[in-house]
Amino acid sequence: MMKKIRQLHDGIAGALITAGVALGYYMHPAWLLLPGILGITLLQSGFTGFCPVYFILDRTCPAE
Repeated sequence: MMKKIRQLHDGIAGALITAGVALGYYMHPAWLLLPGILGITLLQSGFTGFCPVYFILDRTCPAE
């Protein structure tokens, strides 16, 4: 179960970072705030152990 949640987390984070960089390059530089905020969130979760995405996935994914 934890492997599935970790894969979902990594996929969500990767997709949002990639989308933010692509939108920042092709649309408007303000979109670069998205990967920047995600990076700050990942950094703080390394120190505190709390990740909002894991929190949401724990609540929404059924336990096996």
